[in-house]
Amino acid sequence: MKRWTAMRVWRPALALTVGVGTFLGAAGPAPAAQDQRAPQAEAAASGYLNLHQCAYYASSLDDHFNTFVTPSGDGRYSTGTKRSATADTTAACGAGNGNHVPVPVLHGVKALDLTAGRYLNLQQCDYYRSASTDRFTTLVTPSGDGRYSTGTKVSNTKENTPTCGPGNGNHVPNPGLSGSLPLDLTAGRHLNLHQCVYYSERLKSHMTSVVPSPDARYKPGTNISDTADTRPVCGSGNGDYVLVPLLSAVKSIPLS
Repeated sequence: MKRWTAMRVWRPALALTVGVGTFLGAAGPAPAAQDQRAPQAEAAASGYLNLHQCAYYASSLDDHFNTFVTPSGDGRYSTGTKRSATADTTAACGAGNGNHVPVPVLHGVKALDLTAGRYLNLQQCDYYRSASTDRFTTLVTPSGDGRYSTGTKVSNTKENTPTCGPGNGNHVPNPGLSGSLPLDLTAGRHLNLHQCVYYSERLKSHMTSVVPSPDARYKPGTNISDTADTRPVCGSGNGDYVLVPLLSAVKSIPLS
């Protein structure tokens, strides 16, 4: 690539009651001990998932791309995504590499209350400009341009279809690379956010995928489980857009 320089808790709530025949002269055996177990309780997620979205570009209408977790090999595109007890209001983004620079109007942060429902509905909206074969992805609504909004939220309802803004007329929605991933917050202790970044040398264009979309060639491994993932799982791309390992990453976020 030539356009950038770096390349449940379960509590066995055991209520044990023992009935013993203690009356003098009572006939027959004493009743057996009774083992009564309360239903298992899932570990509850708590606090806020502060999902930071950082946008970079080489020029105003050429080669945008986004990061949502800090790339494994290039911290100049870092983000502040984390879980904490407080809600973040401003995106924390790296400075870029001098070629690709931040686009503050497309930055964003969404503080997701993890106690607000059972499902974390991550919604990825891909936007495309055919004139320059440029595309970029949003997971949260940019702070400076709501035309690229997403429906990412925590709720008690699974959402399998993304809700995406209309774009600005230059960059328009691209359904083939957009998607919605409903993650069950009771399914494990860790949110594993997999970020997969691809680059086309022919088109001089990056793209980012965090949520599976209809085009499975770019499928990331984002999940909730009891295991903390340490390596990103990414599709191989389409042969034109190929994976950029230095910009790809996984961030495992404890949910409580």
